[in-house]
Parts: sequence; structure tokens; C-alpha cells
Amino acid sequence: EVQLVESGGGLVQPGGSLRLSCAASGFTFSTHDMSWVRQAPGKGLEWVSDIGDRGIRIFYANSVKGRFTISRDNAKNTLYLQLNSLKTEDTAIYYCRYRGTRGQGTQVTVSS
Repeated sequence: EVQLVESGGGLVQPGGSLRLSCAASGFTFSTHDMSWVRQAPGKGLEWVSDIGDRGIRIFYANSVKGRFTISRDNAKNTLYLQLNSLKTEDTAIYYCRYRGTRGQGTQVTVSS
């Protein structure tokens, strides 16, 4: 059974930083692409970033490019998302995604 467990969210002021983690199990993490997506209050799901199985192919949504960094540690079956220069519009529940499966998400709130 695929399991994805996100952590690392919290309340941060504009301009602050957070590092999100996603612990994966139930599949061969090191051979699959992974994604981060988010859902802001009252809005639909928004794709944030993709990373290839070896961490070489990386893509970002224009809204986060230059501020967020996706990475992975295949030895630890863990996906990361470093969030820098956070804006109020980054407030959302952040999910890691493997194919059609998401975890429970971690809340990121950016507010002064």
C-alpha cells in the first residue's frame, strides 16, 4: 500500500522559510518521479513542482520558481520542498503526490 506522510508545515511571516518533507513507503521510491501540489483555501489543486527519479529533471510552476526548491533523498525514501521568500498567497495545504495518490498534507500559513 502506497503511503505518503507530509510534515514540516507551520505558521510563518512573509519572507520566511519552511522545509517540507514527505516520507514515502509502499513502492520503489527511487525509481519514480514525484510531485508537490498545493490547495489554497477555497481553490482547486495547484501543481507546484516535479522531480525525476534521480533528482535531475526538475520543474516548477511559475508562481514558485526561484523561491522553492524540490529535492529527494532516495536512500531515505523522502521528498523535500524548501520554501523561501514566502508570500501570503503561498498559504495552502501542501501535498506530495505519487501518480494519483496524495498524503494527508501539511498546512503552510503565511501571515504577519
